[in-house]
Amino acid sequence: MEHITLLLAIVIVTALVFDFTNGFHDTANAMATTISTGAMKPKAAVAMSAVLNLVGAFLSVEVAKTISSGLVREDGIQPEVIFAALVGAILWNLLTWLVGLPSSSSHALMGGLIGATIASIGLSGVNGGVVVTKVLIPAVAAPLVAGIAAFLAARLTYKLGKNVGKQSSAKGYRAGQIASAGLVSLAHGTNDAQKTMGIITLALVAGGALAPGSNPPVWVIVSAGVAIALGTYLGGWRIIRTMGKGLTDLQPQQGFAAQTSAAAVILSSSNLGFSLSTTHSCSGAVMGSGLGRKGGVVRWSTATRMFVAWGLTLPAAGLVAAGAEFVARQGGWGVAAVAVFLVASCVAIWLISRRQVVDHHNVNESDDPATGTETSADSEPEGAVANALDADAKPTIPAQAGAAAESARPAGATV
Repeated sequence: MEHITLLLAIVIVTALVFDFTNGFHDTANAMATTISTGAMKPKAAVAMSAVLNLVGAFLSVEVAKTISSGLVREDGIQPEVIFAALVGAILWNLLTWLVGLPSSSSHALMGGLIGATIASIGLSGVNGGVVVTKVLIPAVAAPLVAGIAAFLAARLTYKLGKNVGKQSSAKGYRAGQIASAGLVSLAHGTNDAQKTMGIITLALVAGGALAPGSNPPVWVIVSAGVAIALGTYLGGWRIIRTMGKGLTDLQPQQGFAAQTSAAAVILSSSNLGFSLSTTHSCSGAVMGSGLGRKGGVVRWSTATRMFVAWGLTLPAAGLVAAGAEFVARQGGWGVAAVAVFLVASCVAIWLISRRQVVDHHNVNESDDPATGTETSADSEPEGAVANALDADAKPTIPAQAGAAAESARPAGATV
């Protein structure tokens, strides 16, 4: 293993903490629709996603190269800069998780890195062309492409299945959803785990432990994969609730279309080295599939809040990182002060989250936009597998109820 100084060790540990938050922050990308439609039980869904995130971390290092040697200049970066970047990214992840908004962990990391670099050595330290071509353009294009693909796929699935019984169709798409959710999880590990690999590799280069342009060492790949898998298993239930029930009501056909479309976009971008936001892709796909069903709707109030969070991610994480870099550069006491601030902030956010717990027991409850009250998934008019199955059932229960009422009427009574 490379020679690791104390400061470098702090940076690596902080990077793995970010990777952990990335895991539970982005679990919704793969599993929100699968859980909301009832295709899988919540705990089983996050367990499967965690395993496939770990596997995906070993499939490619193209995105890691973009982070470690493309976004900023390696020769002008110090470990303190990377530490500050991670502080900005972690705090933004936790704040958006607290309010249940599916923002981009990737953009939080890149915003933090850009902000800390500018604070340290100025605009010259940022490779503007890479930011535009491999970050900003994909950020705009990914949700649009995934949304259009999911819209068309949802329309196609309903057209192809119009002569198939709803019960058979629902069962088939439940199986399809599980497979496509697994593909999204694999894609997420391939794309997002690499970002932590890239940031650790950049720290090793900045600290003189690796030569510039090096690929991530094996121990970096393994540790990043394990950290994101553990975070995924924890389950970001607040964001799963928003994406699964807050944006639209999905039936199994739509969930399958959304996840397949998102997986195709994410895997394609990973092979091209684009540091794509899986959150943007999956959210766009969910909205596209929501509109793909006749009579389907998107709750634009929730979507608008989400879009605002997307727009704030880069600058907000960048500003926090810039402030953290200013303090950290003062020396050992500065790094210690930033570390204490990060830990205290994380504990405070966690304590606030305990006031209203969201977990696998109530994840399928959502705020009814009409009444503002909570309604469970079972009471939704559409979107649950159980309701899809009930659609083919014969109306025997009302008849039985009527018969029971008739037998209970006193003899000689008239209506």
